[in-house]
Amino acid sequence: QVQLVESGGGLVQAGGSLRLSCAASGTILRINNMGWYRQPPGKQHELVASITSGGDTYYVGSAKGRFTISRDNAKNTVYLQMNRLEPEDTAVYYCNANLQTPWRNYDYDYWGQGTQVTVSS
Repeated sequence: QVQLVESGGGLVQAGGSLRLSCAASGTILRINNMGWYRQPPGKQHELVASITSGGDTYYVGSAKGRFTISRDNAKNTVYLQMNRLEPEDTAVYYCNANLQTPWRNYDYDYWGQGTQVTVSS
């Protein structure tokens, strides 16, 4: 069984910073892309940033220039450093990992349980 466990969410004032972490555990053969998604109140799930196993990164919209995604392959962990936070960043943040296990002959997406980020104005 594979689990993705997130940490680091919380309440912060506008202009502040938070660092999210997500560790994958279980019997994992290979992790491909990892990423962070978010769901603001009353809105749809959206991609924030992603990173390949080789370290190539991709950012969407307002995350560019303010957020930094990184990963530690030895620890099966992905991070999201969020700076200059705005009230519009308030959302539940979910990590995602596309990975291979011994029980499937294809890669599969796993999700964390979500962590709340609230930015006050």
